[in-house]
Amino acid sequence: MAEVMRETGASAGLLYLLPPGDRLLWLALLSGVPRQIAAPWSRASLDASTPVTDAIRQRGPVWLESQEEVARRYPQLGLVLPYDFTLAAAPFTSDTRAWGGLALLWPVGHPSHLSAQQRAAVTARCRQTALLLQQAADQGYPLLPPEEPRYLPAPPEDADPARAAAALGFTERLPVGCCALDLEGRLTFINSAGADLVGADAAFLAGRRPWEALPWLHAPVSEESYRAAVITRLPTSFTATRPPNAPLLFQLYPDDSGISVHITPAPRRAATMQATPSGESVGALGLYHLTYLAAALTEAATVQDVAGVVADQIVPAFGPQGLVLMLADEGRLHIVSHRGYSTEFINRFDGTPLTSRTVTTHVQATGDAVFFPSFADFRRAYPDAPRYDARKAWAFLPLTVSGRSTGSLVLSYDQHRPFPPAERALLASMAGLIAQAMDRARLYDAQHSLAHTLQTGLLPPALPHVPGLDVAARYQSVGHGTDIGGDFYDLIHGPAATTAVIGDVQGHNTAAAALMGQVRTAVHAHASAGTFPGELLARTNRLLVDLDAGLFTSCLIARLDFARHRASLATAGHPPPLLRHPDGRTEVLSVPPGLLLGIDPDAEYPTTEIPLPPGAVLVLYTDGLVEVPGTDIDHATDVVARHLAQAETHSLDDLAQSLLRHAEHSAGHHDDIALLLIRPHP
Repeated sequence: MAEVMRETGASAGLLYLLPPGDRLLWLALLSGVPRQIAAPWSRASLDASTPVTDAIRQRGPVWLESQEEVARRYPQLGLVLPYDFTLAAAPFTSDTRAWGGLALLWPVGHPSHLSAQQRAAVTARCRQTALLLQQAADQGYPLLPPEEPRYLPAPPEDADPARAAAALGFTERLPVGCCALDLEGRLTFINSAGADLVGADAAFLAGRRPWEALPWLHAPVSEESYRAAVITRLPTSFTATRPPNAPLLFQLYPDDSGISVHITPAPRRAATMQATPSGESVGALGLYHLTYLAAALTEAATVQDVAGVVADQIVPAFGPQGLVLMLADEGRLHIVSHRGYSTEFINRFDGTPLTSRTVTTHVQATGDAVFFPSFADFRRAYPDAPRYDARKAWAFLPLTVSGRSTGSLVLSYDQHRPFPPAERALLASMAGLIAQAMDRARLYDAQHSLAHTLQTGLLPPALPHVPGLDVAARYQSVGHGTDIGGDFYDLIHGPAATTAVIGDVQGHNTAAAALMGQVRTAVHAHASAGTFPGELLARTNRLLVDLDAGLFTSCLIARLDFARHRASLATAGHPPPLLRHPDGRTEVLSVPPGLLLGIDPDAEYPTTEIPLPPGAVLVLYTDGLVEVPGTDIDHATDVVARHLAQAETHSLDDLAQSLLRHAEHSAGHHDDIALLLIRPHP
């Protein structure tokens, strides 16, 4: 980490690890940026859209040259860090897997592109890291991320005692205030004039953040100036009024080791530039964390997505050591997510009846938040309540939507916490955002479950066993919520013949699904009666024209003749089937085209016959398998045929999965896919 930052001149770096078998990136090491600022990105799902996760997915670097590009490609990041900087992300990947990734930041003024030497340094260090992580895992000692990321400070400069003494004397003689902060914002030095100006003793301020130690500095503008200085490495300034009426100008000068602050009295007219905070206020970091949480929740679709965002964001960003998210359902509170508690402890409270006397059910019933600044306060109110791991403060927050309490959120802390009004308001806003997101997610899950039930109910629950025939089928949906595809497949084993069917109804809605069910029923009935493919499509076409559904359907029928090792094919505007011969040679079959079903009642569908010897694999599919945006469909079909020729065919199930993976890699899963593989054997 230190080497790659030195070689590239990066001002900040974040190193992530991906534990074996996990899909969650953990921030393990950071440098040049405080933990507080990096907290929203301390964990990230591989499915999330961040520079590092995108670099891992594409197995290559991501480069963001400006604030505008950051905001366009990663709006959540742009909201929380609205500064001008450049960023590069690169993955740690080996031949077998991804091990993590690295993000590097540069301030304004850095060239918009890395030099060839710098790019080579990033590539070499990432390759070296991946090799190191793989060797550790191969030896049975995988390098796992720590619970809290480790901070890597800038290399210390050689201290010259004489020079240090001279510098101290110089600052003490100045009539103006000066102090030094580390990159975490903690004060490491303040001269006598500075301590007099802010009205506090130097020993009291040492090791503390000024805006936390001095109530009159606890305003968003002071924290925001500090954040801007750290991220951009550019000077910033702000004015604050020390009570009763002493405006002070703070000028911040950052570098890679910390921030120098110049403090002087400001003209009284300058005090109007920044209002004096009255009472408690919410700091800038709290507001930014809340903004980031809100943005992240907008992308969470399911209940588990929301629960994951809540668990992964709140603990590192808002400071609790424990979190429990509970939802009310069928008269009980069910735990959907937790952090900072053992599973054994959590299991004791999962499914708590709403009629029981606990603080969580009280919050759920009344809709009022409850705060316990100390364990004594908690024990007085609920003497029988269990205590976990010497926790010392708790916040119990209701999840309320449109006046309805839908659950509760529990936060616990390992230190006493006064919960001033500003913090209570911030936590209440956070709980409200979570409640709204969870309400949307529960509706989404219900709609998705309904759609899935309808979709699976219209497809055959299982394919019939046909002697002399190996078969594999897959259906992969790309829909969300109530989106229901019209792709279908079937295998009909009747007394007269065995018939394979693949089809696709236009649209992704309940109307398409309903029509798909009607088409499949009609085809099944005609095939069971032994109707040949061309006539079967003609009869189904006349039915759809009579129904006047306003939707068109593509369909392909394959009637199998095991005795003659032949197959009869007819198509209604459907993609051509693929045939892999026993010797591995693969071709795209040319079947005389017919019109889509449901357009012309007099349309004819010619039948063609092909050889289908034992060991050959006939692949029927819908267009989602081959369609690639911006690519000619014939070329894309030829690419799939070449993949089929090279794939292992010992198991048709494995072959089906291989084709789906190829489609995912090539087309990015833009459409539903139905897939039916058939192989006769002696």
